[in-house]
Amino acid sequence: MLQLGDSGSDVSTLQQALADHGFNPGAIDGQFGGGTQAAVIAFQNSEQMLADGVAGPRTLSALGIATSAALPDATSAMTVQVASRMCPDAKISNIKANLPALIASMTHYGLIDKTMLLMAVATIRAETAGFMPLDEGESRFNTSPSGHPFDLYDSRKDLGNTGPRDGADFKGRGFVQLTGRLNYAKYGPMLLPPVDLLANPELANSPSVAADILSLFLRDRELQIKDALMHGNMQAARRLVNGGSNGLDQFTDAYDIGNSLIS
Repeated sequence: MLQLGDSGSDVSTLQQALADHGFNPGAIDGQFGGGTQAAVIAFQNSEQMLADGVAGPRTLSALGIATSAALPDATSAMTVQVASRMCPDAKISNIKANLPALIASMTHYGLIDKTMLLMAVATIRAETAGFMPLDEGESRFNTSPSGHPFDLYDSRKDLGNTGPRDGADFKGRGFVQLTGRLNYAKYGPMLLPPVDLLANPELANSPSVAADILSLFLRDRELQIKDALMHGNMQAARRLVNGGSNGLDQFTDAYDIGNSLIS
């Protein structure tokens, strides 16, 4: 990883690669200064990568310098102890039971870096608190005073719901609260192996399925999430997963605690 202030032959190699790709860093002098940083950002924007000005594995690989684009693996650092500090209201038994499935899923989908692991656990803190997949509870936002459970979801076109009972059948479930016929139809076939969540929506609460759905949610939004976090915009990062700011304080607290515990 090369960044502002670094120097040496590796920086010279980076500068030459940038120039060869049409992004002029200024003098090829082995000094990672403002010109090199600007060229890195321009290249990253061109490749639709996170434009953070840091030449990490993905940037170096795209430039043809590194042989692997894999990010540093932080999975071993996300221990039960760290997760319990991030999620203080969760039982240790729940974390011990469900963290392995989460780590396995995040590894499978290539989300092994510190940022995405913190994002996953912080999301679980905000969505379920107890570190276990669960059903969405009834509230005034999903159930009318005189209606059947989740009737306010029944005809939500934005959720893909088509009428009575869709609200209850496709209510929020899992670690990320998968909600709506549209999302159940989208994510079921993406799982490995595929799961018919339309016919069996309750399977979204299976720990392995819930972990895979969370991982896919994060993978689909990885660039936007990292851009929001890079700019310190926790609300935007939360909104990318939740669609709003519900649980923002818990999410932010969990992320900050984890960030302080994992180097």
